[in-house]
Amino acid sequence: MKKKLPLILFLMIATSAFSQRKSELFAEIDTLKTKISKVEQELAKAKREISSSTAEAEALKAQNASLRDANATLLSNMSNFSELSKQNSDNVDRAMEALARKERQLSGINDMISANDSTAIVSLTQIKKTLGENAKVGVEAGVIIISNSMNSLFGSDTATELTEEGKTWLAGIANVIKTNPNFKAEVEGLNITGEYGPTYDQVAAVASALVTTLEVPAESIAISAKDGNFKEGINIRLQPDYKAFYAKAKESTKVGQ
Repeated sequence: MKKKLPLILFLMIATSAFSQRKSELFAEIDTLKTKISKVEQELAKAKREISSSTAEAEALKAQNASLRDANATLLSNMSNFSELSKQNSDNVDRAMEALARKERQLSGINDMISANDSTAIVSLTQIKKTLGENAKVGVEAGVIIISNSMNSLFGSDTATELTEEGKTWLAGIANVIKTNPNFKAEVEGLNITGEYGPTYDQVAAVASALVTTLEVPAESIAISAKDGNFKEGINIRLQPDYKAFYAKAKESTKVGQ
């Protein structure tokens, strides 16, 4: 029995040590399981964060691509707008240049019209001096009108032979026409009866005297007969040479261009 006691004690001690060791192993296993669980949780969390970051990265990538496209479109639109703005500016410049040319043309024509009006006014003064202050002379729309009656020129409404008074008056008219070569003369007969034959003969007699006797150039004289609207007589109408005026106006428009 004494020989077995040490063996029993050894076995008891060994058993106790083994039991303690086993408990420690179980404790370590539990600890490791806890750590593994914690690691798995952290790993799952990391995976979720990585997935979220990947999704955000993809979204940012898509947004970046969209922004690049929008920026390219904006740059293209800005380029088109700049080109359109330049074209509009060029159009405005051309329009202003055209307007300036038109203003110069109109200014030249207005100057010529003013010159004609001034010439008419000056000529009116000279004509009154030539024909006398009692002469019936006026200006209408830039046309100088010198009037006389049928009785004074022919002695009656139907006669066609000039009186001495009429010849003297026509001599003054001839002088006026010759000293104003820039004007065209028209012998106008006014009739109140509607019978234009006698009036036309009287007009022709006046024109003939001016050309054949008083040596007024035939190309400077025109004749007409019309309804006098309750007025009867002979008018000598002196007006600008419109053909020459339009030629000058045309030349003025060329210079203004």
